[in-house]
Amino acid sequence: MARTPVLYLSHGAPPLADDARWTRQLAGWSADLPKPQAILVVSAHWEEAPLTLGATETVPLVYDFWGFPDRFYQVKYAAPGAHELAAKVRKLLHSTTPVHDAPERGLDHGAYVPLVEMYPDADVPVLQVSMPSLDPQALFDLGRKLTPLRDEGVLIIGSGFFTHNLSAMRETDGTDGTPPQWSTEFDHWGDEVINRGDVDALLDFQHKAPAAAVAHPRIEHFAPLFVTLGASETTGRTVIDGFWHGLAKRSLEFS
Repeated sequence: MARTPVLYLSHGAPPLADDARWTRQLAGWSADLPKPQAILVVSAHWEEAPLTLGATETVPLVYDFWGFPDRFYQVKYAAPGAHELAAKVRKLLHSTTPVHDAPERGLDHGAYVPLVEMYPDADVPVLQVSMPSLDPQALFDLGRKLTPLRDEGVLIIGSGFFTHNLSAMRETDGTDGTPPQWSTEFDHWGDEVINRGDVDALLDFQHKAPAAAVAHPRIEHFAPLFVTLGASETTGRTVIDGFWHGLAKRSLEFS
């Protein structure tokens, strides 16, 4: 079995489903990937220590957002539970990392929103894993420990947003408005650094990247990238770029 790629994707808010271009991009991306045996997701929307495994049975989704039309709270994604994957994660981490369980915790929108578009049949087992820390090196090390899963057909996804400052979204005029300078500067820097494989710069992005404090007032949406970097061995390629309400939606694949 060929080693499964690792992804970092900008997952969008629930209205992603209304963006026909973005949904086509996600669907096209998954069509080009080998069909995974299981999917492990680290989402910007679940921070919990110690590291915690989500439900391994099919349970209701977590609608962790407010103020949207009712139809966004009617979305279903009944992916199979990932019992076997959870056992493998425990085995990989047991000697170095405490692992807890949250058997009632369903997939949050950072996980299911993109998966609805990428794997709409919901026929691949999905396991969500919490971020036990926002420390870049700790998350990178976590990704390293999870790397063997790639040899067993597991697709590891870090789901966040390449720039993420919701209060600054007011600076743009709609979905395709001109992005603010801080967002374009950070996105350009990130693209260059990823292309040259400078992991150290990415881990220290808060000091190295232009406009880092504005692009990520809090780093939880960039943090899943560190898990992706840890689980990968090559420089990444951009699959989706551009901006959405001024936020960079750069999404990456590492082979």
